[in-house]
Amino acid sequence: MAEDVTDIYQSFGEDRLPPGQRKTDRFPVLSKSGTPSWDRETWRFEVWGAVDDDLTLTFEEFTDLPSETQIQDFHCVTGWSKFDCEFTGVSFPTLAEAAGVTDDAVHVMFHSLDGYTTDLTLEECMRDDVLFVYEYDGEPLPADHGGPLRVVTPHKYAYKGAKWVSGVEFLTEHELGYWEKRGYSDTANPWNEERYS
Repeated sequence: MAEDVTDIYQSFGEDRLPPGQRKTDRFPVLSKSGTPSWDRETWRFEVWGAVDDDLTLTFEEFTDLPSETQIQDFHCVTGWSKFDCEFTGVSFPTLAEAAGVTDDAVHVMFHSLDGYTTDLTLEECMRDDVLFVYEYDGEPLPADHGGPLRVVTPHKYAYKGAKWVSGVEFLTEHELGYWEKRGYSDTANPWNEERYS
């Protein structure tokens, strides 16, 4: 049974729909460029940086990690929100435990097949609702929504959830990702409308 995490907003604000957002039943597709291609046989997921063990996982090895299914809300910085998305994947804490994050790690950079990056503090990542998702509504995650693997961050605007994610770098110092370097908020709290820095 899926875990319902749609009440996450209660930690941040009074309303499920953040200010400045409109609810939609559609799932629009947005990205910085086109949809990158990938090959199941050669695709690898890598973890490196401030960890005890660098990891390199095939798609099958990644999906063999302990997984869970959650019902989440999804908030795009462009102003739309989609409620009750069913996502299946591996929680960030599960991946962090597999790699053995060292005590000096403070920040996380997500890397994608198309060169996209986005960052979060380690503390913001170490939540069970931060998922590396490979299924949406019980089906393989479509390529235009970030398949084979994307990150979802229901407590942040969705640009903090990298599509086509191919690796995670644990950092000992703060670094900015692609949109954060271009003026988007580094904190990205939808209930405070932290869209731009």
